Amino acid sequence: MARPQMLKLPEVLDEIGMSRAAFYRMRARGRAPKLRKLPNGQVRVSRRDLDVWWELCEQNAA
Repeated sequence: MARPQMLKLPEVLDEIGMSRAAFYRMRARGRAPKLRKLPNGQVRVSRRDLDVWWELCEQNAA
């Protein structure tokens, strides 16, 4: 089975059109896609988690 695609935070921010500060404010409120912290301190978001987050945003906006 293929490993899930992992996106770097700048890639995620570009896709959702949000600043890093706004993203972390949203994360503090528990409303951001799940971040996975790597042993070197970098963070990633799985493509699947981001897609699920987008779906939830669309449902909440309807």
